[in-house]
Amino acid sequence: MLVLHHLNNSRSQRLLWLLEEINADYELRKYLRDPETMRAPDSLRAVHPLGKSPLLSDGDEVIAESAAIIEYIIDTQAPHLRPEAGTPAYRDYVYWMHFAEGTLMTPLLIKLMGDRIAQARVPFFVKPVVKGVSNQLEETYSGPENEKNLAFVDAHLDGREWFCGDALTGADFQMSFPLEAASARIPGFSRFKNIASYLDRIHARPAYQRGLEKGDPYDFA
Repeated sequence: MLVLHHLNNSRSQRLLWLLEEINADYELRKYLRDPETMRAPDSLRAVHPLGKSPLLSDGDEVIAESAAIIEYIIDTQAPHLRPEAGTPAYRDYVYWMHFAEGTLMTPLLIKLMGDRIAQARVPFFVKPVVKGVSNQLEETYSGPENEKNLAFVDAHLDGREWFCGDALTGADFQMSFPLEAASARIPGFSRFKNIASYLDRIHARPAYQRGLEKGDPYDFA
């Protein structure tokens, strides 16, 4: 049986949605972040040496990394979620599967780190320096990159229901988390109307709602 090792407020939520979407037979094992450090608990290292989530166990095999897990589930249980090779939809599929973490997530993570730096508890005389570092990151890198990336995604979704056309694919599960993270972190996110509508479609799906009910609190939905 498949076992999803699920960490609250993490990328594993998209895998919980995927497993619910295909009505998979699976076991859910839940882990909670440390409330101070926001890191995963050490108990995950018993599953994989890096101790990170998401992880999927299938017998003695352990698969790490969201995209690899999505591909494994598609290979073994849901081939309909991958477009036919050689088609335009397949090329879109490959592109967005890589874009999610390769391009979209990096400046979002930089923004998250900058926000945490700005909110850190430090002596009052250090606060202006800390705030200045955070602002510099936002103004010179994460802000412009996030704007450019989200505008690009928004344009792609214009007139499309899903990333590869009319059919839900693995790319939609992979792209869901960074877009949800952006919706929670980027001021004025609602101006990206096509992305906002896309997320509304995801959140309205019964399988997505079941995933939220089964997982721990998820702040991005």
